Amino acid sequence: MPELKVGEENYQIDGLLLDKDGTLLDFMSLWGSWSHKIIERFTAVLEQRGLIVPFPSAPALWGLIQNESGQATDYDRNGPLAMGTLDDLLALLASQGYRQGLSWAEARELAYDCRLSADEMLEQERPLTAIPGVVDFLEQCRKLHIPLAVVTADETEAAERHLEWLGVRDYFTVVLGTDKAARGKPFPDLALMACSQLGIDPSRVAVIGDTNGDMIMAKAAGALAAIGLDTTKTDTAVRCNFADADVIVRSYNELELAGVGQ
Repeated sequence: MPELKVGEENYQIDGLLLDKDGTLLDFMSLWGSWSHKIIERFTAVLEQRGLIVPFPSAPALWGLIQNESGQATDYDRNGPLAMGTLDDLLALLASQGYRQGLSWAEARELAYDCRLSADEMLEQERPLTAIPGVVDFLEQCRKLHIPLAVVTADETEAAERHLEWLGVRDYFTVVLGTDKAARGKPFPDLALMACSQLGIDPSRVAVIGDTNGDMIMAKAAGALAAIGLDTTKTDTAVRCNFADADVIVRSYNELELAGVGQ
């Protein structure tokens, strides 16, 4: 049986469940670009209609962190962009348009149109980068015949596409987005569904994710281990960001895999 060693902890596992954004791929490389496109277009349309633009508050509304020049450089691991669904984000954006004078129908339609524009940009530019060390880690899992699943707050079709762009889709037996479950993260539904499709008991899997929502999901599903991946450069409030994690790592180099007899 494969063993996952994390610091002083050893876990005998039958499989692994991984989040996508911020765990497999660099969060800001994808969603930073996407968010900028949506907010830029949303702002432009409001200005064209002579409405007061509520920005730069909009990036903060989604949990984006900006530098002094207004550039989004990071994200709140417990914010809407990291933990929410696409519908959550569009509803938040539409609420800003409604507050500035659009009807709710107009605001929703505008938010949706901006989303389509941002999706087209992603399709053309594919601004994705892998988390350092993740491909080597996935290759180790393959060599040890460890079943893998992706469980994400993104929609399944988009998740499949992003994994293909990143060149890692074939490592995963199961890919589940929030649209596949009655309740998304932090509820256990996605994790339980993934384990069922893998044919593995939840108590024999470890969950790796970059938000505490992933950790809560893991605990609620009865997973063996909830592993928080924090790739930030600061030590500030790390434990606070992963209050429900069993262990927190900075990189995949801290995760050691071994097979039976190794």
